[in-house]
Amino acid sequence: MSQALQDLLDLLDLEQIEEDIFRGRSRSAVVPRVFGGQVAAQALVAAGRTVPADRPAHSLHAYFLRLGDPGAPIVYSVDRIRDGRSFTTRRVVAVQHGKPIFHLSASFQTYEEGLDHQTPMPPAPDPETLPTSQERLRGYDHLAPEVVERFLEAREAIDLRYVDEPPYGRFGEPREPHSQVWFRTNGKLDDDPLLHVVLATYVSDMTLLDSVLLAHGRGGWAVGDVVGASLDHAMWFHRPFRADEWLLYDQESPSAHGGRGLGQARIHTQDGRLAISVIQEGVVRVPR
Repeated sequence: MSQALQDLLDLLDLEQIEEDIFRGRSRSAVVPRVFGGQVAAQALVAAGRTVPADRPAHSLHAYFLRLGDPGAPIVYSVDRIRDGRSFTTRRVVAVQHGKPIFHLSASFQTYEEGLDHQTPMPPAPDPETLPTSQERLRGYDHLAPEVVERFLEAREAIDLRYVDEPPYGRFGEPREPHSQVWFRTNGKLDDDPLLHVVLATYVSDMTLLDSVLLAHGRGGWAVGDVVGASLDHAMWFHRPFRADEWLLYDQESPSAHGGRGLGQARIHTQDGRLAISVIQEGVVRVPR
């Protein structure tokens, strides 16, 4: 396991300070605020620690309420909404400086047999044939060195490979609002199913709004032609998967309007199983 991955696991390992109350550390993201994927992942950890181990997470719905302060801890308060025969529901509120910054509802379910079908996995090249983040980012002379370093530091624990040029790599002309990335952790994880779901939640906030930028030929915050932030985020976990094995994140944007852009995606395992569906809306504004 890489040191960067161990550091990320330590970041997501919350301290329990009271029954159903947890505290997490913060750190800066590629922009000077707490990364939304970190808050979502930590909130899911808090919820999961109040649920029996035989009930894996099957969905989450979240709202980002305020920008997180990377210099302050985050307190997560869990509300045990319901413990049913098959489903368990939890609500989590993340607080900084006495104010809520994030709200999560998560549902967990015991395993059961049922109807089974899925959409087929879209075509995508072998991830091993694609450039790593470091190889790709080091080739962008138009990006400031400090921007490249912040990107690389943020993705040091995750091997994330774009199938095509990311928005900040080639911009200026609209492209199809569709993006694909392969990702996996930079090191093996243990077999705890919650850990794999938490890591996928963390990564899911990294690139989902890329397809919004592609549709308008924008490069994103890295080149300063848009400003934005995540507004809400939803995930459905359909089938078991491992976050330390390659996952294809197939993303598209059906709409942008009113200063907001919508991204939706499916995450497949390398052998073609549909593991996760994701939808996120974010603020996407052109600077005045």
